[in-house]
Amino acid sequence: MTKIVVTGANGQLGSEIRMAAGSFPTLEILYTDYDTLDITDEGALEGFLERERPDFLVNCAAYTAVDRAEEEPDMALELNARAPLLLARRCLATGTRLMHISTDYVFDGSSSRPYTEDDPVSPLGVYGRTKREGEVNCLLHPQSVILRTSWLYSRFGGNFVKTMLRLGREKSTLKVVFDQIGSPTCAADLAGVILLLIDRAGSDPSAWVPGIYHYSNEGVCSWYDFTLAIHRAAGISCCVDPVESKDFVTLAARPHYSVLNKAKIKSVFGLKIPHWLESLEKTVPEILKRENIQ
Repeated sequence: MTKIVVTGANGQLGSEIRMAAGSFPTLEILYTDYDTLDITDEGALEGFLERERPDFLVNCAAYTAVDRAEEEPDMALELNARAPLLLARRCLATGTRLMHISTDYVFDGSSSRPYTEDDPVSPLGVYGRTKREGEVNCLLHPQSVILRTSWLYSRFGGNFVKTMLRLGREKSTLKVVFDQIGSPTCAADLAGVILLLIDRAGSDPSAWVPGIYHYSNEGVCSWYDFTLAIHRAAGISCCVDPVESKDFVTLAARPHYSVLNKAKIKSVFGLKIPHWLESLEKTVPEILKRENIQ
């Protein structure tokens, strides 16, 4: 059996990993969150990893409140940057390979082509800066894999898809920005990839190729296009008006273009990635059923 620890296990991605785990019978997974393992406490982390001695650790924990991070930079720094440093140190000490989840927000969105892993980073706000620092800290462990993803949604927790489903039923008209472009990512798809890569490496250590990789669903859209597709999948007839970002005042600036180039992860690991619309159309009915929305 390959032993894995998942941190931040009660969030969107951690919850989807739980759901996907049944397809990987050779993986033994320990799920932890802040109430069972404080990853900002090096002593607690050291004791836990020394006791459990996992083969892999998947860090899904993060401070993801993009706007609130501008007002709480120390909290964002603690969870997004300092905690990954402690994880890298302790995983290195116990011979545990580390997988860390990062974000498209490490880029400023000024590109006109999909970002590769080698493109210079230039985060716009506290969230992006602290996530980038977390990447740098994880790379101190030479057996780290970092997965950058974008526009994550799932059947669990709060996310854009659930918000648009709720608002589409509550309101007759919505205004959604059309000048921010990216690729939605179904957390269930990402969870499956995470477990697949670890499962392969558990039986063949050479299959673990450290480095930074980009993963999102295939295809590109704006938040406006995304909203229309969400409503179509749910049979919602709300009128959605496209507006510019300047019409929405937020504490944190958003990248206008954050499409991730996935050629590297597809080439190295031989992945076939589904289109965002295909995954969305599978997920929306599951969200509606799970939340008992008719």
